[in-house]
Amino acid sequence: MDIEDEISQIHVRNARVEAEKAWETSAFRIILVCFMTYSVTAIVFAIIGVRDFLLNALIPTLGFFVSTLSLPSLRKWWIDRKLGK
Repeated sequence: MDIEDEISQIHVRNARVEAEKAWETSAFRIILVCFMTYSVTAIVFAIIGVRDFLLNALIPTLGFFVSTLSLPSLRKWWIDRKLGK
């Protein structure tokens, strides 16, 4: 394999990695996971007979949402600490 092919493969890989990183932090993904969390939790709570299951399904959903707000700053702190900055 020649150098140009290797460089081309590296560019393709880097583009894929960047897209995956963008997906992990996208608002679309966060909203989608919140919706799925709420839906599944509400269904399970309804099946097991939790009173006010629609209201109570908000608790794990809000927990996930708050974690998406706090984890980026904790991740930055951890990475800085790991790299010795």
